[in-house]
Amino acid sequence: MGRGGFRVRLGRRVNRYPYRDRAASVPGVDLKITSLAERPELAEPMWAMADTWAEFVEYDAVAWSLTARIPVEWPEHVLVATDAEGRVVARAFSVPFALRAEGRGELPDGGWDQVMLWAFSDLKRGREADTVSAIEITVAPDAQGHGVSGQVLAALRENARGRGFGEVVAPVRPSAKHLEPATPVEEYARRTRDDGLPHDPWLRVHVRAGGVIEKVAPVSMTVSGTVGQWREWTGLPFDEEGLVEVPGALVPVHCEPGRGYVVYVEPNVWVRHAL
Repeated sequence: MGRGGFRVRLGRRVNRYPYRDRAASVPGVDLKITSLAERPELAEPMWAMADTWAEFVEYDAVAWSLTARIPVEWPEHVLVATDAEGRVVARAFSVPFALRAEGRGELPDGGWDQVMLWAFSDLKRGREADTVSAIEITVAPDAQGHGVSGQVLAALRENARGRGFGEVVAPVRPSAKHLEPATPVEEYARRTRDDGLPHDPWLRVHVRAGGVIEKVAPVSMTVSGTVGQWREWTGLPFDEEGLVEVPGALVPVHCEPGRGYVVYVEPNVWVRHAL
């Protein structure tokens, strides 16, 4: 799950909700996880934290337009993990929204993009939220492999529970799907190991935390651009019409060089976490 790479300066906002700092220890990483509402001074180092996202992921129009507003509008739903030296090693964004509003009820096929649009629409209209959606959990490269993502996911769940919500949903971006882009995502999402847990490492973290895989969001994110832009983002030629496998992409990218454009439609996997 998650989208990263946005580099912006954020304004500070007064904490509207009390949220107690929580600490967690993992091998090699002594974590302190707090909300940005309590520690607004972490905004800049949070954005400056190194990540491993493919560059093209940044250019989804919804992500480009709205992600930077999450810490401004909902700092209480942004968590920042620091290590023993106070260095930011992970961040987690989530948004409250009204899943049970008229015309909704089901987790959308539009996945990540749609839940972001719903959340900001609800905010504008003053609609009461009943659910929290995870948006991003990003771990710094040198802190990966130590269980940090699971600890941050647990903190995100606890944060939502502490604010009176009964459910967290997540449009999960399976972390190893890019290694086999030709595999249908429905088949991949349902693949399990001998112990019954998901084959995919990030889906496995969610299921271990109590999440239940519900369905695939086939059009969770769309990145469209000119052939020139995609060449710049990826270093690939994009000189032949058809499907192109791109490093970091979960499914092949559609290339139309004769018409001058390339489009990537990313599926995600909806996971429900009852709290």
